[in-house]
Amino acid sequence: MRLIPLLIMLPMLSACTGRANVARSAEIADLAAAAEDPALAQERAARRLASRIATAMDERQLAAQVIITGLDSIGRLSGGMTALLEECPAGGIIIFRLNVGDDINSLRNLIAESVDLISRGTAVELFDYGEEGGLKTWTVLPFAAVDHEGGTVNRFRPVIEHPRAASVYWTMAQNTDWENAVEQLNADSLLAGNAMSGLGFNVNFAPVVEHLNDDNREFLISRSYGPDPDFTAQAAAAFIKGMEEAGILCTVKHFPGVAGADPHYHPSVLRGDHEALDELAAPFAALIDSGLARAIMVSHSSVPALDGEYIASLSQNVMGGWLRGELGFNGIIVSDDFVMEAARGPAYAGGLRLMPEEAAVKSLAAGSDMVIVWPGDLRRTHAAIMQALAEETLPIKRLRDAARRIIYEKLRMGLVKSDTRDES
Repeated sequence: MRLIPLLIMLPMLSACTGRANVARSAEIADLAAAAEDPALAQERAARRLASRIATAMDERQLAAQVIITGLDSIGRLSGGMTALLEECPAGGIIIFRLNVGDDINSLRNLIAESVDLISRGTAVELFDYGEEGGLKTWTVLPFAAVDHEGGTVNRFRPVIEHPRAASVYWTMAQNTDWENAVEQLNADSLLAGNAMSGLGFNVNFAPVVEHLNDDNREFLISRSYGPDPDFTAQAAAAFIKGMEEAGILCTVKHFPGVAGADPHYHPSVLRGDHEALDELAAPFAALIDSGLARAIMVSHSSVPALDGEYIASLSQNVMGGWLRGELGFNGIIVSDDFVMEAARGPAYAGGLRLMPEEAAVKSLAAGSDMVIVWPGDLRRTHAAIMQALAEETLPIKRLRDAARRIIYEKLRMGLVKSDTRDES
């Protein structure tokens, strides 16, 4: 996926001459960088613009930008869902099988209607110091996401048949060779990504980047690329490259792993010391090092070696200390759905049985950037984030940091629009 063209001259918003001089200095630095490395200058400009937009958002917009919500509708938004999205212009929507219906065109309409409605509530104005001057209005479109791993996790069967189950590519690698299996997966991923993009999607909560082992086999079965960490990393990279070429951002999952039965219904505990955990997370580390992991979903697994109190999705030790600090990940951290049983057991949430909205706030405070909610929890979660901001239990700086990461990726994907008006 290519970065969208951006003006290099994107100075910091200024209300005085001194601030304007700082902004001009930033322009000069960007122009100097452009002479040496245009791609680096473009990235710097995009990151600066993302920071400015996040700073310009009010608290209601910020609290909404970090939420990915499900929809209760098929074909068209219901009246209730329309009211919810007007009140809370969420940073993303996620589509499940219940939203697809029999007519695939109705899904395209549902996504387009949701994107249009949400976008109306995200506008911010910034002064443009470029040659034209004046106020520029920036509108931040939502992510439109779905879980499409292929195989058993396919919301579109039989419309989108690719890719096949992850285990198929491991079998293919054994029967032929790794290179052939990886090339086939990349081609299948591109086919699926193009079909998804045609429906209006821009985010895929896939691939699974957990190599198969005795602890996760019961849950993952065919969803893993097999027992070899190196092949898992190569296969995941091929999947991501195909999706990115089609304009789809991948969210690799489930960091640092899951164990036991389905975490939707059972707790998940990752035993072992830090060295064992590093081996478990090796495919994630490889994707981070390569720059391909731009978004990572964190599981609700308990990780006693790193945090004896909180599950991974609520743990600053896991998300901040390990994922951000040790592994150097600087993309978007997404927390899995907090209605899952693994997220609600009292032994895995600091001794508390948290409601989904409470868990969402705690997750954001601990370091996640986006939380997934069901429609019934959207209003409560948005309100809980706003309350936490007011009480300063969730620092505004933490929320702006999350929004900055989200908006940067949206800029990269062309999901931020602008128009300029003369302020005279």
